[in-house]
Amino acid sequence: MNIQKPIFLDNQSTTKLDPRVFKTMTPYFMEDFGNPHSIHHSYGRSASAAIELARKQIAAHLNANHQDVYFTSGATESNNILIKGLGNFSKANPKRIITAKSEHKCVLQSCQRLQENGFEVIFLNVDTEGLINLEELEKELQTPTLLTSILFVNNEIGIIQPIEQIGQLCKKYNSFLHTDAAQAVGKLDIDVHAMGIDALSISGHKLYGPKGIGILYVSAEARLKMQPLFDGGGQEKELRSGTLPTPLCVGIGEAITLSCAEKDKSNETIKSFRDDLISSLSQSISDLKINGSMSNRIEGNLNVCIPGVEADMLINNLPGLALSTGSACTSGFVEKSHVLSSIGLNDKEITCSFRIGIGKNNTKEEIQQASTMIIDAVKKLK
Repeated sequence: MNIQKPIFLDNQSTTKLDPRVFKTMTPYFMEDFGNPHSIHHSYGRSASAAIELARKQIAAHLNANHQDVYFTSGATESNNILIKGLGNFSKANPKRIITAKSEHKCVLQSCQRLQENGFEVIFLNVDTEGLINLEELEKELQTPTLLTSILFVNNEIGIIQPIEQIGQLCKKYNSFLHTDAAQAVGKLDIDVHAMGIDALSISGHKLYGPKGIGILYVSAEARLKMQPLFDGGGQEKELRSGTLPTPLCVGIGEAITLSCAEKDKSNETIKSFRDDLISSLSQSISDLKINGSMSNRIEGNLNVCIPGVEADMLINNLPGLALSTGSACTSGFVEKSHVLSSIGLNDKEITCSFRIGIGKNNTKEEIQQASTMIIDAVKKLK
């Protein structure tokens, strides 16, 4: 019996592995299976060379030095390594961090952990569109600050922070700038030098690459002031110990290369799908509200509120669609979205909000079907 799978519209939580990426990875599972750190024989050297090629691929798309690119298990680990690594350095000074209330939970909780250990942490407000106030940031930066960590693209509402302007302010006041760019790479142009970025985190599975692999870019200056989180074999220049998974490293390198090369075409198609969906839903659901800025937003994200219709109930009535109410990283917990709360939504509005994530594998027909399904379900529940 062939059971049709739901239409996947949760591309901020994860993306389907690109077949071309899988093809590139495949030889390193069975044929070139050597340990990349065993450089005394050809098996190890072959794996090591493949990883170094991937490292250079990634660096090229960030305009970074490949020696400043480190492999991790994902953006969550990268964020922890960077924030706690700087904070745990014995000579870390000043003991002050700036971040935003709408950040990813792993950044907020890493900062809170340092707060427990004596750091002052400033949590910036965001406006109703989800953007930080640059004047407020500059005012806070006038007090010496070790690190400023601001999310490039928000994982729930898709808004884009003005990272280049933030970078200019951080340089002016000598604060390291870190950004979680998991939702930005492959969708936006990123130049770590031009944007003043000292550290940047990436997850492979957000850009049609494999799960379980990520990147941490760290400038040489910031790296000198970091303490590794755990000890081991000293791999990744002693910043992150552990045997590197060659297939995954190769996979994220290829995924970034493909996503960046095809970015403009993908964004154009995805935007047309998103605009069609907004138009269709708005015509039939008069009180539908878009959460967050529409002008400063990645093309594939929609976070909508339908007053009077609880999102969980709506999703339960849409078995043909794969949607979510927020971050996949906190979906195991029953709690309101801190991101939606930060932009001013009340509890009722948060309860009635859900996220639609459109990706490059979606089709026009799927978007039309999704629109009809959502409209019919809303009419039923209202």
